[in-house]
Amino acid sequence: MQPIPSSDHDPRAASDASPAASPAAASVPQVAELIASARLDAARAALSAVAVPTPAIACAELAEAAGGPVALKAECLQRTGSFKLRGALAKVAALGDAASAGLIAASAGNHGRAVAMAARVRGIPCEVFMPGDAPVSKVAAVEQLGARVQLAGASVEEALALACERAAECGGALVHPFDDLDVIAGQGTVALELLEQVPDLARVVVPVGGGGLASGLGIALRRAGSPAQLIGVQARACAPYVEALRGRVADDSELAAGATIADGVAIKRPGALTLPLLRELLDDLHTVSEEEIADAMVFLAEQVKLVAEGAGAIAVAALLSGRIEPVSGVTVAIVSGGNVDAGLLAALLRRHETEEGRRVRIFTRVADRPGGLAELLGVVASVRANLVTLEHVREAVPLRVRETGVELTLETRGPSHTEELLAALRDGGYEARME
Repeated sequence: MQPIPSSDHDPRAASDASPAASPAAASVPQVAELIASARLDAARAALSAVAVPTPAIACAELAEAAGGPVALKAECLQRTGSFKLRGALAKVAALGDAASAGLIAASAGNHGRAVAMAARVRGIPCEVFMPGDAPVSKVAAVEQLGARVQLAGASVEEALALACERAAECGGALVHPFDDLDVIAGQGTVALELLEQVPDLARVVVPVGGGGLASGLGIALRRAGSPAQLIGVQARACAPYVEALRGRVADDSELAAGATIADGVAIKRPGALTLPLLRELLDDLHTVSEEEIADAMVFLAEQVKLVAEGAGAIAVAALLSGRIEPVSGVTVAIVSGGNVDAGLLAALLRRHETEEGRRVRIFTRVADRPGGLAELLGVVASVRANLVTLEHVREAVPLRVRETGVELTLETRGPSHTEELLAALRDGGYEARME
């Protein structure tokens, strides 16, 4: 995790960088005006009948790494599985009759699902443009809410350009995923809840993709007069704000989003509104690696019993790294979404078991005769190891006559239990080796 160097530690001091193209880009108000204009109360009212207040869950397991008490704001438990529903509902309410022709959106998944839900509640049509490689589970979730999905473009930015064209063509209302003050105000309701739930709030650690959630949190905290720090976190593979807050403009060759399991924050360029807002409101910005994101997803599933997608876990990843300085008071990490592909999460959990020595692969040889395999498995059972898979290997390994190779995938309690198993196999006359 790489924080902004000390010379650039305060984003308020960074010089301007070119923002993303968006409906807001033509005329960006002053930051003070943006902060004052966000309609937080109207946004909260718009949410009341559909969205749910999400819990702030105390997490003792993170306290040591963070150097103080930690709570997790579980937006993964929000309807549609992420914080995005807040912004979508706030925007549709602000549009009023202008939304009657339908909604148009572009999304990697969560925003599209949220806009589809908002359209369903309002009883209006919805069309969502998603990148061609969007996760299958997220595409299906949008379609299940009645929206029409267009898979087009290699990134969220390309999908957004197509969505803008479609909105101009059909007269539908474009709901931008982050660069819209009504959407930002909707996301700011997360902080309004936190201020009520966590009296000793000292710091909020928040994922940063396009910056709508972080901007909304910052506005709400600033207007409430809260002294809480706001710390942003990006996936290192796609972290445009790190350079933008230094005042550096990336050229086109640098704008391709890196491959990241945190697809929900894989944004190429900061927004026209969110960049100046985060320059003013962020106290620090960090990045986390793919390994750290994966470990945080596993931590949340195993230790906290929360399912988080990659983007939803990056604030926790930053705290687990131990590289964010402790503060006096409660640190809140925003678990921003839980819409993870089940296959990916299962693979990460299996990978973690292997790294922890709880899932092992062992090769040995047995006599190729009736009962030979049963004798081997009897030894395995005697030490209470669990067989996951077994494969006979008869090719490309040295074998004696009437002998077969056997490859076992096993679950154990850890390295010491694995050593106990290997010792039992050796005592039983088997030459066993770890693969």
